[in-house]
Amino acid sequence: MKINLKNQKVPLKIKQSKYFDKRGYFQEIFLNSKFNLKIKFTAVAKSKKNVIRGLHFQKKNQQTKLIHVTEGKILDVVINLKKNSKFFGKVSRFILNEGDILFVPKFYAHGYECLTKKCTIFYHLEKYRDAMNESGISFKDKKIVNIWKTKKPIVSKRDKTLNSFKYFQIKNKSL
Repeated sequence: MKINLKNQKVPLKIKQSKYFDKRGYFQEIFLNSKFNLKIKFTAVAKSKKNVIRGLHFQKKNQQTKLIHVTEGKILDVVINLKKNSKFFGKVSRFILNEGDILFVPKFYAHGYECLTKKCTIFYHLEKYRDAMNESGISFKDKKIVNIWKTKKPIVSKRDKTLNSFKYFQIKNKSL
């Protein structure tokens, strides 16, 4: 079945078949003919339990993402940042297990919490990372603070300095 993700305006959890045998399993992750995306690069993040990464976005050159969990279980959180969208400000959350894939359209801030001892996440992105335009929404923002499972998150120095959603609304005319 072909899924046209080009016109998809909201995040979508995608189920890809796993083919099991005595060795383990085989799973196709990305087929351009199935998803109609132009993936430019792939990155990987390894985390331990209680790590929260994000919520990140690009101010310019926004990135469409496929998030693929290859190890562990995560709580994935996204916020719609497109000002003229009927979904502007909407927070969506997904529990993703090993093998699960989440499509995140551009114009969304994205982050996740590692819920198991170890997590490995692959990001398949349509645009290259642009360090000059990286930004984010604070994991402590009142829109999402009660979503996280951990009470003692492990967060990067950079993520601790991210601004609130309200600040984003005031400072950014559009995304």
